[in-house]
Amino acid sequence: MSAPSVSVNSQPNTQIRRETRPSVYETKPASSLQVIPPRSYPMRIAVIGNHLPRQCGIATFTTDLCDAITAEYGSAGLWVAAVNDPQSSYAYPERVRFEIVERDLSSYRAIAKSLNASNADLVCLQHEYGIYGGNAGSHVLELLKQLTMPVVTTLHTVLRHPDLYQQSVMQSIARLSNRLIVMSEYSSRILQDVFGVSGEKIDLIPHGIPDLPFVEPDIYKDLLSIGGKAVLLTFGLLSPNKGFESVIQALPHILSRHSNVVYVIAGATHPHIRAREGDRYRDQLQALAKELGVERQVIFHNRFFSPQEMAVLVGSADIYITPYCHEAQAVSGTLAYALGAGKAIISTPYWHAAELLDDGRGALVPFEDPDSIASAAIELLDNHAARQAMRKRAYLYARPMVWNRVAQSYMRSFIRARENCMQSAPLRFSVQSVEDHAASRVLSV
Repeated sequence: MSAPSVSVNSQPNTQIRRETRPSVYETKPASSLQVIPPRSYPMRIAVIGNHLPRQCGIATFTTDLCDAITAEYGSAGLWVAAVNDPQSSYAYPERVRFEIVERDLSSYRAIAKSLNASNADLVCLQHEYGIYGGNAGSHVLELLKQLTMPVVTTLHTVLRHPDLYQQSVMQSIARLSNRLIVMSEYSSRILQDVFGVSGEKIDLIPHGIPDLPFVEPDIYKDLLSIGGKAVLLTFGLLSPNKGFESVIQALPHILSRHSNVVYVIAGATHPHIRAREGDRYRDQLQALAKELGVERQVIFHNRFFSPQEMAVLVGSADIYITPYCHEAQAVSGTLAYALGAGKAIISTPYWHAAELLDDGRGALVPFEDPDSIASAAIELLDNHAARQAMRKRAYLYARPMVWNRVAQSYMRSFIRARENCMQSAPLRFSVQSVEDHAASRVLSV
C-alpha cells in the first residue's frame, strides 16, 4: 500500500461541542503544574529510550514525544540516548547523540559519563522492563546511579504482581527518579499500593496522540481500495498476546448480519517475536481465517506504517478493536490513537481500556470471547446513531491528549523536578555564585 498524502495535523471539526464532563486529564493535574511553561523556556533535556527507525512501541512514543517537545520549545536543547537491541544498528536522526548497547553494562556507565559531561539539565527516561539489559532491565540502574542531574521517568509498564527482580528494579527507579510519569489512574494506584511510591512524586500525563480531524471513514476507504466496506481495524506490532484470533473467530457471526465487513490487521510482527519464531503467529491467523472461510474478509498489512499512512488507516475504520488477552496492560498507544481519532471502539477490559472507555466511550467485552465481540460489533453496525454518539464521546474526551498539550505537561513535570532538586540541595555557594552557575547552564531556544 503506497503512502497517501494526508496531513495528520488537520484541525478538529469545530461543529462538535465540548461536553460539560471533562477528561480525567483536565480535572486532576498537580496544583503546582497548572501554568503552561512559555515556549522559550530554557532547558537542556536528554531523553533515554528507544527511537525510530527501531520498530517498537517505545521507539514510536519516544520519537513522538521528542517531536512534540521540539515543536513547543525548540530543538536545540533536546537530544536522545537510544537503546539498540542485540546485533542491530539504525540510521538515527541527528537528535540521537548517544547509543546504548542493550546487554553491555559498560555501555550504560559510558553513557552516564557522557550525559554528565553534556551539561544536560534533566534526563527523561522511558522505562519498560524489556528494553534494557540485565534481570528485569536492571542495567539501567547503573546509568541512573551515576547521573548528576534530575531524572523524570515515564513508566510504560506498572505491574500489579511483579516478581522479585521487577519489584526491586521498579523501587530502585522510583528512588533514583525525581518524578515519575504514568499514563493512567490505575498505574498511579498500583505504583503507590504495590511499590510504595508517594503520590506526591507521581504525575499523570496521558499517552500523546496526533491532532486528527473528526471525519467519516468513507473519506479514507477509497485510498485503501476498501470503498463500500464496513471496516473493523486492529493495528500495531503482532504478537501472540494480542488476541487477534478472537476477532477472526467472531467474523462468521458478524458476516451473517453484515456481509460487507472486512477485518484489517495492520502491522509487522514484533521484531523480538520475529527473531525467535518468524511470522508463525501471522501464519496461524491466516490459517484460522481460511479454516473459518473468511480469508477474503481478513486483510493483512505486514509492515510498519508512517504517521501519514497511519492517519489514513485509522481514519478508514468504522470500528477499532483491541482484543488483548491479558488484564495487565498498563498502556496502549494504539487505543489512545483510535480514541483521539473518534473511532467507535470494542476492547477487552485490560487496565488502560477500562479507564479510557468508561462512560460509554467504547464497548468492553470479556477476554477471549468471540461471541461477545460479534454481538458488540453487530450492535454498533446496526445502530448508526449509537455508533456516532460513541465516536463523539471518545473524540471530545481525548482532546487533552493531543501531543502539544502532552509536551506542555511534560515540561511542567520537568520544571517541578528541577525545583524539587534545587530545594533539596545543600546551600554550598553564595547567592551570586549560584546565579552565575545557573546562568552558565541556560540555553536560549
